[in-house]
Amino acid sequence: MLLEISIKNFAIIEAISLNFEKGMTVLTGETGAGKSIVIDAMNLMLGARATTDVIRHGAPKAEIEGLFSVENRRLLQELFEEQGLELGDEIIIRREILQNGRSISRVNGQMINLSVLRTIGQHLVDIHGQHDQEELMRPQLHIQMLDEFGDAAFLELKQAYQTSFDAYRKMRKQVLEVKKNQQEHKSRIEMLEFQMAEIEAANLQAGEDLALNQERDKLLNHKNIADTLTNAYTMLDNEEFSSLANVRSAMNDMESVEEFDPEYREISSSLSETYYVLEDITKRLEDIIEDLDFDGNRLMQVENRLDLLNTITRKYGGTVDDVLLYFAKITDEYNLLTGNNLSSEDMEAELKKLEVNLVDLAGQLASARHDLAQQLEAEIKQELQDLYMEKAQFQVRFSKGKFSREGNETVEFYISTNPGEDLKPLVKVASGGELSRLMLAIKSAFSRKEGKTSIVFDEVDTGVSGRVAQAIAQKIHKIGQHGQVLAISHLPQVIAIADYQFFIEKISDEHSTVSTVRLLTLEERVEEVAKMLAGENVTEAALTQARELLQTREK
Repeated sequence: MLLEISIKNFAIIEAISLNFEKGMTVLTGETGAGKSIVIDAMNLMLGARATTDVIRHGAPKAEIEGLFSVENRRLLQELFEEQGLELGDEIIIRREILQNGRSISRVNGQMINLSVLRTIGQHLVDIHGQHDQEELMRPQLHIQMLDEFGDAAFLELKQAYQTSFDAYRKMRKQVLEVKKNQQEHKSRIEMLEFQMAEIEAANLQAGEDLALNQERDKLLNHKNIADTLTNAYTMLDNEEFSSLANVRSAMNDMESVEEFDPEYREISSSLSETYYVLEDITKRLEDIIEDLDFDGNRLMQVENRLDLLNTITRKYGGTVDDVLLYFAKITDEYNLLTGNNLSSEDMEAELKKLEVNLVDLAGQLASARHDLAQQLEAEIKQELQDLYMEKAQFQVRFSKGKFSREGNETVEFYISTNPGEDLKPLVKVASGGELSRLMLAIKSAFSRKEGKTSIVFDEVDTGVSGRVAQAIAQKIHKIGQHGQVLAISHLPQVIAIADYQFFIEKISDEHSTVSTVRLLTLEERVEEVAKMLAGENVTEAALTQARELLQTREK
């Protein structure tokens, strides 16, 4: 339920704050005073798209903030957890529209994106206005309106169908693309197959050409390497002259005198380190020389392998690594042209499997929709009787259609408003007043089903008067008894039956125009209702009639 809304620098509103209660609240005022602007601000707060036009002239930004009490935690808990939001007993939503075109949305102080805000808003408030009546006149939207009447099990079934439909459509597109590609790119596919096979047969390893070239150079220079290593070993340690033995002797000499001077000790330590390093090098050279043997067969293998690598790299890239990159590239292209590694037969089999599942789910969805339609027809008929359309007949008609995300049937609402008349498409027979009552009947039925506690009606009583106006007033008030209804109306019957009335007026001077709002007392309400009945020249009769309307509300 909406407890409070604060609006700053929005259109002609400088700063207003409204506190709401349970029951029915109406917003009244002269045309252009800002009643609909309040609803527009509420829409923006709940995720509607905004432009900088809504910012009050001279202000840096527009701000809308709302405080909600949480009536149904179950519906919001999962959504809040997904977004990392904390859900308490109250929710604060804040939206700012900046002059640079950006908008900032926060829920309980945490920034969120617009789509998340819109989803949260759909759980909190249902705003109904003239736009909804326009949607009622668009048959292609009737199927979505019918589905809104469904429960959680129905919505789960519809989601399963849509998931299946998306998978089927994706696979069908892939199958068609593969067939098209196989025809249009046959020569390209054949060339890619040849190149991939040739590169795969080479069994390339990353960096292999560099390693083999280094090994070949080593084998070709075997004698020079062996002579050089042997000479190095001889210089370090042989029977006639041993550098290692000389260093060891010097090390022993320094160790015998190192205690006499710190500098001697440092020289002794350095000599020791040098000796052990040279000793290790000598040992390693000895081991290498012992194992050093020229392998002519290995040189031949390396040469043959390098010949193959050179052939491959000349055709496909500068180095083996370049060839491997090219191989990855043509593999991706090949997969794209041929269907992501699935053969045509495999894809056809998978498509058939998805088609069988889709048809089955479409049948289940259609059956559930037909049951839903019967429930909706009964609900709407009862609601229309309450709105003095007791002879009206309402029917949901189905016809077979192409498979889409909505199913394989189309839906259209039919209505007969007078006895003896055949049912005809709603878009062809409903008058403005009948459309208002039908939309109100649908909203009334949906309000009980959806469990929303805040519903906003923006001038839904257009085109009605007399007892019909009274019936509409009673219907709106009844909806408010189960939660909270906010309404903008010009009908005295609707205004009088409300539990609370806010009066919005526009104040202008030479420099600016602002809207103000105040909650009316009972006597002020009598005066306002009387003006609606008699105009500016309020008569005593109008005042008496206004009091009677307000007293009827109290009964």
